[in-house]
Amino acid sequence: MNATIAEKILARHAGLDVVHAGDIVIANVDFAMVHDARAHNTIRMVDKMGQSGTTRLPFASKTAWVLDHYSPPPTLEAAQTHTEMRRFADEHGSVLYDIGDGICHQVLPEGGHLTCGDLIVGTDTHSVTYGAFNAFGTGIEGTDVSAVMATGKIWLRVPESVRVQLNGRLQPGVWAKDITLYMLGRYGAEGLNYRAIEYVGSAVQAMEIDDRMTLANHAAELGAKAALMEADDKTIRWLAAHRAKPPQAVFADPGAAYADRIQIDASALTPQVARRHAVDDVVAASEVIGQKINFALIGTCTNGRLDDMRQAAAILKGRRLAKGVRMIITPASRQIYLAAAREGLIEALTEAGASVEAAGCGTCVGITNHLIPGDREVVISSANRNFKGRLGNHDAEIWLGSAATVAASALTGYVTDPRTVEGGQWEASHA
Repeated sequence: MNATIAEKILARHAGLDVVHAGDIVIANVDFAMVHDARAHNTIRMVDKMGQSGTTRLPFASKTAWVLDHYSPPPTLEAAQTHTEMRRFADEHGSVLYDIGDGICHQVLPEGGHLTCGDLIVGTDTHSVTYGAFNAFGTGIEGTDVSAVMATGKIWLRVPESVRVQLNGRLQPGVWAKDITLYMLGRYGAEGLNYRAIEYVGSAVQAMEIDDRMTLANHAAELGAKAALMEADDKTIRWLAAHRAKPPQAVFADPGAAYADRIQIDASALTPQVARRHAVDDVVAASEVIGQKINFALIGTCTNGRLDDMRQAAAILKGRRLAKGVRMIITPASRQIYLAAAREGLIEALTEAGASVEAAGCGTCVGITNHLIPGDREVVISSANRNFKGRLGNHDAEIWLGSAATVAASALTGYVTDPRTVEGGQWEASHA
């Protein structure tokens, strides 16, 4: 057959023996998601189609409604959208994740809604995160979800695949975030547009699930249609612990055709940062160590997981943020917050001077206005995007780095290579 992971998953879900890059397929969906920033359009389209009864939306029970972008709602309009979502989920038997439960890309796998070999669609470009579990996850519009709920199907163009071989093992203090930033600097934003990335190699195998999710998630900035990894014992154990369906692991054939094959020596990578206003203006953190920062953000769907909290706490426990630096921590889910609290991470970060808020996307996208920098202030963030004005002030700057880089910079007041401070070479295997 000689097929890639993406081709195999889409062929299976289209009921075909084989598909090729460029083919248009109508595929059966395993699970769908709509978040509150797209929910209004989804509901309006359902009304427009006249699909009002539960019998007319047979796939609604396999759709999650997630209240995460406007969490908590900053406006009456947002609150009304949440009311609509709760009503719709109740009437149609959909899954509902309410305010504070967490970010869509975290709660779907945590809730056991996906497994290896699945096709998952969601109203967010970072739905590629699900590829960390050997699933084809991709973003669609809210209006498309209405059709999925009615039919259980989606049409897709089969993407070309790019195989990225990550050799070696990341050095202590270097993380998946640094790989994705390096790739953005090398290939540019949208540089792998509509490609399915297959991340393989010894560096991926050495990663824990939290880091794999970061690697898959950040592929959205590269323009990827999907970002997939092979399943291994870590994948299977994690899914079983979260009550997922039995996995149907998918592996590429040795003779599969790829648009490109990329080799990266992960062991040679150093902590990276993306500079102001561009996710692909990337340099080594060590090259800009004199850059002053005023605000630090750790969290979001990209780097708000437990290992990110551990990275930050390893650096900040028993110490204080640099004078004048503020920090916000946004866990990716309620479960992560509780786990971090049990480990003492929340206490350590709070005592260091950070403020911890409820799980959600509002701070990342600047919707809830919890983090608005002043004019000419600099934010260093573990989020996925640093577009001009994203946090509500066009006269401020946003830099991107790993949770470890953000914490180290908050400690010193300047962009800092985390390996140069105590605790900055913490490794996930030490947890």
